[in-house]
Amino acid sequence: MIHAILGALLIGVSLGVFGSGGSILTVPVLMYLVDMPASMAIASSLLIVAGISLFGSIPNIRNKKVSWPHVLLFGIPGMAGTYGGAWLGTLVDSVVQLSVFVVLMVVAAVMMWRGNQTPQLQGKMNRTKVVLDGLVVGLITGFVGVGGGFLIVPALVLLGGVPMAMAVGTSLLIIALKSFVGFAKYYEVLTMQHQSFDWLVISIMIAGGVAGSFLGVWIGHLLPKEKLQKSFSVFLVLMASLVLTQSVL
Repeated sequence: MIHAILGALLIGVSLGVFGSGGSILTVPVLMYLVDMPASMAIASSLLIVAGISLFGSIPNIRNKKVSWPHVLLFGIPGMAGTYGGAWLGTLVDSVVQLSVFVVLMVVAAVMMWRGNQTPQLQGKMNRTKVVLDGLVVGLITGFVGVGGGFLIVPALVLLGGVPMAMAVGTSLLIIALKSFVGFAKYYEVLTMQHQSFDWLVISIMIAGGVAGSFLGVWIGHLLPKEKLQKSFSVFLVLMASLVLTQSVL
């Protein structure tokens, strides 16, 4: 159980430091530290990400840093996409899901290495592209069990016309909604197959992730963020290599 606590703190700290990207560690933590089967790890990851994101949304809601129209405009297609992605995930071998997951980790690592290059000046609202982007990101979320904040924030700014100051808070709420829907689909299918979720581990991961996020915010104020991002990007590549060699090849 100590491994679950340490893994949860790691996820929370990375979320607190970088604002997004940390949830991509949830699946590897569940697989290699908690010894959870891949399919169950992907499903459980969605509930853990949803719980941490929901708690993280509370301060943004209080401080009015959430764009509710965009939560609906991006979130509803995102929930539909996540449901579809989760449905697809139940139909394919977990090796296929993990292969996509490895690619996504490398993409996240490259974006972290390059730093925050999301333009501070938002674009104009493009409803069609926002809806399509919501569907695609939702599909990825449901299929591999990640929040996708590093994809949602740029989309909200560039396609949705959301100011950068509100994009992160809006993204967290969207992630929570999508992830809950994706988990519901996995729960329906896996329980029908008589598989049981480890609710204690899930609860510990959510609690540890929330606590770790506060620690991460504190660390982020003490250490240079650019060096932290580059170090984290290297860590993501190492984790992607681990998943590739241990669970895909």
